Amino acid sequence: MKTDARPDTIVIALGGNAFQTKGDKGTAEEYWRNAYTAADLIVRLVEEKYGVVVTHGNGPQVGIIAEWMSLGLKNKNIPPMPLDVAGAMSQGWLGYMLQQALYNKLAEKKLLGSLVKGVVTVITQTLVDRNDPAFKDPTKYIGPWYEKDEAEKLSKELGWVFKPDPRGGYRRVVASPDPIGQVEIDAIKTLVEQGFIVIADGGGGIPVYRGDDGLLHGVEAVIDKDLGAERMASALEADVLLILTDVEKAYLNYGTPNAKPLDVLRVSEALKYYREGHFKPGSMGPKILAGVRFVQNGGKMAVIAHLKQAYDALKGNAGTRIIPD
Repeated sequence: MKTDARPDTIVIALGGNAFQTKGDKGTAEEYWRNAYTAADLIVRLVEEKYGVVVTHGNGPQVGIIAEWMSLGLKNKNIPPMPLDVAGAMSQGWLGYMLQQALYNKLAEKKLLGSLVKGVVTVITQTLVDRNDPAFKDPTKYIGPWYEKDEAEKLSKELGWVFKPDPRGGYRRVVASPDPIGQVEIDAIKTLVEQGFIVIADGGGGIPVYRGDDGLLHGVEAVIDKDLGAERMASALEADVLLILTDVEKAYLNYGTPNAKPLDVLRVSEALKYYREGHFKPGSMGPKILAGVRFVQNGGKMAVIAHLKQAYDALKGNAGTRIIPD
């Protein structure tokens, strides 16, 4: 735990669905609108003197990039890029939009230079184990939603794996290895300490492994952003991990008539329900696991909530909180 007198630090993990939800067409106007919605929340926390680090998912976006390259370019002799490169592209895309939205909101409120020095996006690489068993069992949802017949057609054409999404429809799934830590964590720490809002580890980070020669190599995968956020939050000795998504809270028996909302979970309870299979891989499961790991590593609490209820959830009036035993 930290021992200095700095303000409480919150790592905010925005879901990729916070930028594009099911039903959105994916226009630039929708992305900007959603970026400004997130910026409003973040600036409100800055006004309350919290230190803020932001990360974000990229599930819809990295899949869209992969689809653009695989479908839109296949007849033009332009080779598609692997998923690690698509992940880097999504970090730049979403980081730019969120960075500009935050800058403008801070400027409107005259907070730049006083409470905040500026806003910086760090293109972040995240270490994984190249022998992680996740490479043989894809679970991470990426890309847009499809009807069953569309998914089956793309699966035959491109060899992609599709699974039903708990939110409805079918989506592509890819390998999602467990993150070890961020390569650029020291740079992120330095920027935070100097008073910058840092946007980092977007999409869980660009998956890389360290070879026998000590050098880094990209790998075909997409890291879960919540698990990546926990690694970053723990390394930064943050106080709160705030995981924002498009559902109000975690549930037992989600999607059934017996669904039960969860307001507060102690670590032991969360682990019990996680092991019983109440939280699905690629959906709520990583959020619960990230929250548990964060609190076990010394964080005060983890919060899972809808983006629009984020402030109330932080104050204990919405969402699901994971706290120490």
